[in-house]
Amino acid sequence: MSASNQSLRDLPTDNWMSHLPAILQNLPLYHLAIPGSHNAITYCLDKNNSPMDLTQPDLLQKVDKYMKPLVRPFLYKWAVTQDSSVTQQLDGGVRYCDLRIAHRPNDCSSDLCFYHGVYTTVTVESVLKEIREWLDVHPREVVILSFSHFQGLNQELHNVLIETIKDVFTTKLCPKKETVTLKNLWSKGYQVIVSYDHMAVSHHGELWAPIPYWWANKCKAEALIQEFERRKQQGRPAGFFVAGINLTEDLKYICGHPLESLKDLVMTTYPALLTWVMAQSPGSNSECINIIAGDFVTDSQLVVSVIALNETILKCTEC
Repeated sequence: MSASNQSLRDLPTDNWMSHLPAILQNLPLYHLAIPGSHNAITYCLDKNNSPMDLTQPDLLQKVDKYMKPLVRPFLYKWAVTQDSSVTQQLDGGVRYCDLRIAHRPNDCSSDLCFYHGVYTTVTVESVLKEIREWLDVHPREVVILSFSHFQGLNQELHNVLIETIKDVFTTKLCPKKETVTLKNLWSKGYQVIVSYDHMAVSHHGELWAPIPYWWANKCKAEALIQEFERRKQQGRPAGFFVAGINLTEDLKYICGHPLESLKDLVMTTYPALLTWVMAQSPGSNSECINIIAGDFVTDSQLVVSVIALNETILKCTEC
């Protein structure tokens, strides 16, 4: 299948990178539009047996201790940001995953997990192996994995995590000095770019510096869009960066909508957010975007809308 005579929106989402026109294959990935998943591993939160994560307010943790059957369902419906597995997200076209790493309190093992409100039932290693298996079947797709928001990790556990990343992805890991065009990455067999938000990044050639993430901290689409337009006026970062169109509910909003969930909020605001997304352009100019990440990505048109933005580059080359 060739992308030259069809809309990029119609490309197969599990292999969209491999179908891009040659012009786009020769551009740095940070000048393309790439769909991403905010807080990607929350589809497997341990609602019943996990303690609350340590970022939760003390009062909420105390109430949870005595009223867990009432608190947990309420917490859970506002903590889940993705309800599809990482394989389903990759099949759906996601190529950037926001991974938030934790070590459970009082856990004697070196197992690491993900978290958002509570901790996950799956380990980091198992998810990375799942991604590796997917990449083996999709040898011309490239994923960007952003490790950040570390909770409960000492230096020893950081070393464990970094060695796990290296052991799982081996020769697929792209060194941070490499030219990140698809054509170059394909020629060398690199499929994984790892961003690592910790000082350890300076000691490992396989780890890239933290990728800036634009977070508006707004619960209304209009306010988020206004904030991003303000940031665009200040210019985009030179390399990779993320515009996170994920809304953030505050206590006032939650209390005012007790029967709703984060998914209800997200899905009702996606039309306005997607209107903004479809007006964006990738590229090197100061107001261009790169990665756009959202919640419940497989339940919306976000992924195909972001992929289609790369058509603006093709149109410019034809002018």
